[in-house]
Order: sequence, then structure tokens, then C-alpha cells
Amino acid sequence: MTREEKSQVIQDLTAQLADTSTIYLADISGLDALTTSNLRRACFKANVKLAVVKNTLLEKAMEASDKDFGELPGVLKGNTSLMIAEAGNAPAKVIKEFRKKSDKPLLKGAYVEESVYVGDDQLDALVNIKSREELIGDIIGLLQSPAKNVVSALQSGGGKLSGILKTLSEK
Repeated sequence: MTREEKSQVIQDLTAQLADTSTIYLADISGLDALTTSNLRRACFKANVKLAVVKNTLLEKAMEASDKDFGELPGVLKGNTSLMIAEAGNAPAKVIKEFRKKSDKPLLKGAYVEESVYVGDDQLDALVNIKSREELIGDIIGLLQSPAKNVVSALQSGGGKLSGILKTLSEK
């Protein structure tokens, strides 16, 4: 790879890192071609981009980026795959689901909404992160709950009142 090609790859990686707020670094070494293909297919279905990157080029792209990746450049050893997604927990769900059949991929680290997670033990915490859509749904549900209670109380109160009036009129 020539210097110009390397600088182009670094520029592309820097642009990708700037455009997204969810980045996962995983180790998929040791997977055979069929398993790797299945992982790529699972990532595609979950709207996750999976790419194998050179550690030195990714490290230079992280340094060139205006984001603070904390300890993530330190985990760039061995084979590294970059997983990029819109939802913060999508790559973690793909990894967890894929691990039911295989012992790989291993999570090296993640950068989610300006938070840095390092190590495979953080996978469960990352799976439990709610996506933007899930949070909006929770907020709407919480906002609707009091209004529903008031409406149901008014409806049931009206039924009781009419029942009492009907009973009194019959007497």
C-alpha cells in the first residue's frame, strides 16, 4: 500500500469516525469463511457496517478526529474489526446473538455517545443501552400515562354518577 493510499484510507476512516457516534472494535480472528460470511450477513440485517481495518491506520484516524476516544487506541492489537451503527446497542446485540453459536467475536472496546467501554466484560452493559427510538417511546409512554388515567377516571365516574341517578329515580 503506497503512502497516498494510506493517507486516503486515514481520511476515509476519520470521516467515518466523525459521522457516527457508535463505534465498536471487535476481534473476529479465527473465524472461517462461512462463519465470517454469516457474521457479515447478521450485521447487514441489523444495519451495522463491519470492516476489517489496519490498527495503525485506525489509530492515526482516531488521533486526527476531534473526538476523545480515551483508551480505545490502546486496544488496537491483533486483528481488529470496526463495527459502525446508528443505534448504540445494535452491534452489541449482534455480537451477543452471534456468540450463542461461536466463541467469537470478542469485544475489544466501544465508543457510544461520547462514552468509552473497554473489554469484553462490558458487552452486557452495552446490550442494555437503549437506542434513541426506545428512549423516545419510553418518554411518550410516560407522558401518556397520566392523561390515560384522568380520562379513564372521568369515564368511570360518569358511569357511576348515571347509575346512582338512575337508581334514585327508580325509587
